Amino acid sequence: MRETLEVPETPETAEVPEAAEAAEAPEARDAFARLVLDTMHEESKLGLTLGFVRTFGIPGIAEVLAGTGRMTGDPRTRTKATGAAMFTLIGRGVESPEGRRVVEGLRRIHDRPDITPDQMRYVLACFTVCPLRFIDDHGHRAVTAEERDAAYAFHVSLSDALGLSEGGSEDVGESDSEGGNGVGAGLAGVERWMRAYESRHFAPSPEGGALWAAASKGLLGRRMPRPLAGLAPAVAASLLDAPLRTALHVRRAPAPVRALVTLALRAQARKGRRRTATA
Repeated sequence: MRETLEVPETPETAEVPEAAEAAEAPEARDAFARLVLDTMHEESKLGLTLGFVRTFGIPGIAEVLAGTGRMTGDPRTRTKATGAAMFTLIGRGVESPEGRRVVEGLRRIHDRPDITPDQMRYVLACFTVCPLRFIDDHGHRAVTAEERDAAYAFHVSLSDALGLSEGGSEDVGESDSEGGNGVGAGLAGVERWMRAYESRHFAPSPEGGALWAAASKGLLGRRMPRPLAGLAPAVAASLLDAPLRTALHVRRAPAPVRALVTLALRAQARKGRRRTATA
């Protein structure tokens, strides 16, 4: 049996990469889609990748992801499939024909007893919140209120489609349930729930370490500005916050590497500002 929290390779989702490319056309549905697919597409891809990496810090999720060896053996292909599905859902809409095919595939492959609703809620929160965090921290401008509202609307629509909006946390303590499952409390509520879930569940695991080793050696390097790509995994480690580094048993990157990453990301942000100014 296939064990993955990513997009299943079923007939329903086999066309996802092609649909994702179409979703990156200039006309996006709303402010969130325009941000992710056009205005700050590269930053969004890196933020989405970091959101995926963040799930490695939850042992239960890491165990499922590492189950078949596909993430450790070919992380780029597996993450590309996940990203393609998310960009399709964002660009086309959850209720579009393409979106419904992706949702149906996700529902089917995650309908199993060892994947809890809260694990799925957490993965979805990472995929919504982390790209916006990265843009706020490293983009050429901060995310606007309109873009946040649109991101939250997307989060709610996908939660509803996956049957995750009903009720609060099922397998966690009250500290995780602040704001219920995050739906109904705005994007800030989703972030609060996400932090509470991490504070309870982040922990080192052999599977999380193996996933990080695979991702940091190749996957994140391909998502970074070209001058930094050869320095992974030290560069990749500089993009992790302290709780995630602890959960993945990753040492903080040396100060010179952190400084180099900061300079490169600032240069990329300046390039984005110039491109926006001349558009």
